[in-house]
Amino acid sequence: MSKIEWTERTWNPVTGCTKVSPGCKHCYAETMAKRLQAMGAPGYENGFKLSLVPERLNQPLQRRKPTMYFVNSMSDLFQDGVPVAFIDQVMDVIRATPQHTYQILTKRSGNMRDYFLTRPVPENAWLGVSVEDKKYGKPRIPDLLAIEAKTRFLSIEPLLEGLGRLKLKGIHWVIVGGESGHGARPMKEEWALSIRDQCERAGVDFFFKQWGAWGEDGKLRNKKANGRTLDGKVWDMIPTVAMA
Repeated sequence: MSKIEWTERTWNPVTGCTKVSPGCKHCYAETMAKRLQAMGAPGYENGFKLSLVPERLNQPLQRRKPTMYFVNSMSDLFQDGVPVAFIDQVMDVIRATPQHTYQILTKRSGNMRDYFLTRPVPENAWLGVSVEDKKYGKPRIPDLLAIEAKTRFLSIEPLLEGLGRLKLKGIHWVIVGGESGHGARPMKEEWALSIRDQCERAGVDFFFKQWGAWGEDGKLRNKKANGRTLDGKVWDMIPTVAMA
């Protein structure tokens, strides 16, 4: 099981990554990968350097129960260095397991767009991009919208500034959250509320994941103390999944 609130399990046929934008500054996956390397965990022999783990490709095939998988929580499937042939293998597994739903999130939106220019998106694959700020995050949205996918989503976490108006036509789900961990940057309530309001007007499912290390009152605490309540409510909408 996964501790990530908006999924059920993680599937990591690729591990390791490189930083490409401000949202990567305090990468939880990098910290975790180094811990797993120190523990001698399989797949993390190289720490947070890009590594293909082909022996994990068949993991979803061994599970019959319909499951929501977050693909590569410890990496980015569309980063430079992941061979197209390996991405093809990942997609083959996704197509071979229609009972599952796969959430694929990237910061390399251009690479994902180019990959699917000549390939259909599996029906059970949700495609998403990270949108942490205006300069790096918002330009990823048009790349996502250019892909013919059944379900598209935005992961606005960590939310680092007010984003202004968002292009939500064609987006089905938006996740918002603050940053946690050492050195966490604060998220202002009005930033999150603006996104929530836009989602409500556009009929887009909205999921508020966490406040992170900073509370809505602007005080630094810890993640557990700050919780998931926004404007007096827990927002945990997820698009409806029609399982086989």
